[in-house]
Amino acid sequence: MSVDLLLTGANGQLGWEVARRAASAGLSVAALAHADLDVAEGAKVRETVATHTPKVIVNAAAYTAVDKAESARDQAFAVNRDGPTHLAESCAATGAALIHVSTDYVFDGTKLGAYLETDPVGPLGAYGASKLAGEEEVRARTPRHVILRTAWVYGAHGGNFVKTMLRLARERPELRVVDDQRGCPTAAGDLAEAVLAIASRIARGAVPADGFGTFHCVGAGEVSWCGFAREIMAQTGSRLGKTPPPVTAITTADYPTPARRPANSVLDCSKLQRVYGLSLRPWQAALAEVLDGLL
Repeated sequence: MSVDLLLTGANGQLGWEVARRAASAGLSVAALAHADLDVAEGAKVRETVATHTPKVIVNAAAYTAVDKAESARDQAFAVNRDGPTHLAESCAATGAALIHVSTDYVFDGTKLGAYLETDPVGPLGAYGASKLAGEEEVRARTPRHVILRTAWVYGAHGGNFVKTMLRLARERPELRVVDDQRGCPTAAGDLAEAVLAIASRIARGAVPADGFGTFHCVGAGEVSWCGFAREIMAQTGSRLGKTPPPVTAITTADYPTPARRPANSVLDCSKLQRVYGLSLRPWQAALAEVLDGLL
């Protein structure tokens, strides 16, 4: 059965949002979770693409356990490098286009300003290295690709920072959160809308000039993890009429993890706005909508 969109990773934060919004974007979709399709299995990928003959493949499947990836490097690379390789090869063979979701972790976080798509990459750990390898395989194997780098994704579905903060606020009298890492919180629903807008253009044969390539797509505005947590608590407190626990700023050194994180994860999205006319709303407004759903 031919479809407009073949979606992998349909049970992840982004995939879930893409699947539930595709019909309203006028796109038929085959939404496949990991149980339906392991992207690391090349033969299964080729068979699945041949069965559905999609116009666009959206790869939202990823190994995202950043710390665990340090000790499970092979598993991370199987999903984050080999998976995109198989999908890109299938796209090249069938003429489908590939929208592949990547990450701020391809950068080392030492730049002072927001990262452009053309800035040098330098991942700090296995997760970032595996995602960068996936990007490189996609570029090498099909010219009809859109690589969307995003960051700090959260939403109503799946595990994420917002839900963790809400849980800890119920359990602890104080929250201690890192204040020397900055980024752009990105609501999964907003990211999904951007993915579907691009997919719709591709499916209609209306790709703009320079429409293929690498783009950054994050919520507007930047903040530290601590500032993000404080906004979550402030918005939650006002909704519930309760005083939330205080959020205390700590340093990265105070909260050691197996994988190093980039201190600067801020991404410049002006290229996406220029080429596709797309920009995500301020992260505070998106957070309010997500909290309305969660609370």
